Amino acid sequence: MTAATTAPPAGPVLGLSPEQEELERAVLQFAVRELAPHAVAWDRQQHFPADVLRHAARLGLGGVVVDPDAGGAGLSRLDAVVVFEALATGCPSLAAYVSIHNMVAAMVDRFGSASQRETHLPALCSMDHFGSYCLTEADAGSDAAALRTTALRRGEGWVIDGVKQFVSGAGTSDLYVVMARTGDAGPSGVTAFLVEAGMAGLSFGAEEQKMGWRAQPTRQVVLEGVEVPDEARLGPEGEGFKVAMAGLDGGRLNIAACSIGGASLALEKARAHLLDRRAFGRPLADQQALRFVLADMATELEAARLMVRRAATALDAGAADATQWCAMAKRFATDAGFTVANQALQLHGGYGYLAETGIEKIVRDLRVHQILEGTNEIMRLIVSRHLLGNPS
Repeated sequence: MTAATTAPPAGPVLGLSPEQEELERAVLQFAVRELAPHAVAWDRQQHFPADVLRHAARLGLGGVVVDPDAGGAGLSRLDAVVVFEALATGCPSLAAYVSIHNMVAAMVDRFGSASQRETHLPALCSMDHFGSYCLTEADAGSDAAALRTTALRRGEGWVIDGVKQFVSGAGTSDLYVVMARTGDAGPSGVTAFLVEAGMAGLSFGAEEQKMGWRAQPTRQVVLEGVEVPDEARLGPEGEGFKVAMAGLDGGRLNIAACSIGGASLALEKARAHLLDRRAFGRPLADQQALRFVLADMATELEAARLMVRRAATALDAGAADATQWCAMAKRFATDAGFTVANQALQLHGGYGYLAETGIEKIVRDLRVHQILEGTNEIMRLIVSRHLLGNPS
């Protein structure tokens, strides 16, 4: 590893600035007031509370890193991971959807033309419109360069055909960032397009019945002869894979932060349970074995939090090894978050298995974080390539 990789990062990584602490408090208050009381019911009903998310947009959560000239909050990636960790303490499922929506808004902000930014960003930032990210296909998940959705030239525009899988917000969202093949096989033949809801040929599969993330809809996005003008192209032709990967660095950090937030809630529930629950005439908290489990849970989460903030600092700085740090942070934090939530369930005994405690929901919600935004096996591949000089 180079000296740049091993040197301690600059900036407020170990602690937060007063402004960041205030931001964290505001989002935590929103999560406690607007999300937490309803999270179990929304999960059971598979209800997507669009109106509540629009309340979140008033705090700037619709365009966290989007430039203020387009209606965004203009925050840093370090600010963003603070935001999403706090939001996930209310409901990891909805916090994760807001993360995906923000990834779409950030991509439009960074790669969009002046017209695209003016047309789409104000509505995305206010969450009057929702956004979805369409990369994965049935046979092209982590191997995103193998995607088969095509966009063929027709006159001054394009015709898109294909099916995207596991799209969060599909059928509800107003704007879809679609990756399609416009050239040869491999990453250099992919182009990104903005597809708007209501376009002829755009339809959606049935809502998926999922283990977790039940408060946000997930469907196939079906594109059958969808005609878009060339002005719908996001970034240069053939640069779509770079657009997609650039979006994923920030998305991976946000999902990692959501894992920490959800697991932090589970840890707090477990702590309260050990203090309240009695066995053999004594509080469970008096049992050293259980105290040590709680200590390890807190330690793992703090390590994950520091790694995520370190990676966010590298991304903010435009560091050459930022992608490596983001992959490391995503892998570590999502593994740690799920493990801590699962341990919290175990500490609750049979009560943790009941829906009303909210613990089993957190476990279900956090499990998918180890899969999406690139599986954790792919995160290991990314890190190993950086360590070994990107061998074939």
